[in-house]
Amino acid sequence: MIRVMRAPSRYVQGKDALLDMKRHVKMLGDSFYVVGSKTALKTTKGNIEKSFEGSDISLIFELFNGQSSMAEINRIRDLVKKNNSNVVVGIGGGKALDTAKAVAYYENLPIVIIPTVAATDAPCTALSVIYTEQGEFDQYIFYPKNPDVVIVDTAVIAKSPVRFFVAGLGDALGTFFEGRACVRTESLDLDGEHITQSGYCLAKLCYDTIIADGYKAKLAIEKGVVVPAVEKAIEANTYLSGVGASGSGLAAAHSIYNGFTVLEECEGTMHGEIVAFGTLVQLILEDSPIEEIQEVMNFCLSVGLPITLEDIGVKQIDPEKLMKVAKAACAPGESIHNMVGDVTPEELYDAFIVADNIGSQCKGQ
Repeated sequence: MIRVMRAPSRYVQGKDALLDMKRHVKMLGDSFYVVGSKTALKTTKGNIEKSFEGSDISLIFELFNGQSSMAEINRIRDLVKKNNSNVVVGIGGGKALDTAKAVAYYENLPIVIIPTVAATDAPCTALSVIYTEQGEFDQYIFYPKNPDVVIVDTAVIAKSPVRFFVAGLGDALGTFFEGRACVRTESLDLDGEHITQSGYCLAKLCYDTIIADGYKAKLAIEKGVVVPAVEKAIEANTYLSGVGASGSGLAAAHSIYNGFTVLEECEGTMHGEIVAFGTLVQLILEDSPIEEIQEVMNFCLSVGLPITLEDIGVKQIDPEKLMKVAKAACAPGESIHNMVGDVTPEELYDAFIVADNIGSQCKGQ
C-alpha cells in the first residue's frame, strides 16, 4: 500500500509577513497577476508593492467578483493570458483563493496564496470548491499539487472581522473528526491517496490547538492584536486544518455543509459555521461518547459557533426542506460515504434533529 503526504511548497506566517513577500516568491516568475476582493486588495496592496520596490517584477491587480464559479474562473483566465502573466496570486477569503487556484491550474502557472481572513483551510489545500452563479455547491476541483507559496500575515488577519476567524475555528473543528472517520474506514485522503500518520497527526494537533488557544485568540482578535495564542490558532485554522484535511480526508461534516447550501435561509451563514454544526451531527451519527460531544459543544459556545439549526439560519424545522438537505449531503460522491456503515438521508435527518435538541438543551432553551 502506497501512502502519500502533500503540503504547500512553502508556508510563511507572521506579523507583517507581506513586507517580506518578494523573497519567498521571486523564484516563481516576473509577472504576477493578483486577484482579490476590493477589501482584500485595499488591505494588502500597499505592503505588497512595498515588498517589490526596486525589482523588475510586474504586478497587475484585478478585482474578484465574489463567486468561485466557472464563469469567474474563465474570465480571469482570459485576463491572465491577455497580460502574459506567469504567476497567479490569490488574496482574500476562501472563494477568492479557490478561484485563483483554479485559474493557475488551468493555465499551468504557479500559485501564491495570501489569505486575509482565517475563515477556512482553503489556503493550503490542493482543491477548489466551485459554486453555481446562484451560490449553490457545484463541484470540487482537485489539483496535482498544493499551492507553491502560502503567505499568512497575522497582522492583517488580526484586523479582520472576528466572525471570520471564529468561522475558521469551525472549519478546523471538523478536521480531526472527519480524519478519524476516514482512518476507521480506511478511506482515501482528499488527494486520493492512502492516509499517512503525518496527515492524521496534523489533524489531531489542529483540534488540540484550537481547544487550547481558540478562545484566547478570539479575545485578542476582538481587539485587533497579535499574541502567541493568535499565531497558534491562525496556524491551526490555515495550515494544520488544510494540510490535515488533505492528508486525512473528509467525512460527514463537509457533506453536511454542502447539503445546507440548497437552503436560501442558510445563505448568510459562513462555511465554517455550518461545518461546526455538521461536526456535531457527525458525532451523533458515530454515537460518540457524550463527554466528547459536550467538549465540542462547550468549545462552540465559548467562541460563538453554532450548535443548533436555528444558529445556522433554520428558524423553523420544515421536514421537507431538511430532508432535501439530507439528500443533497448524501449525494453520490459526497465525503459522507466515508463514514462507518455509510449514511442514508433518513439517518442524517434524524441526526440533525438529535444534534439540534442536544444543542438547544446545552444552551438552556
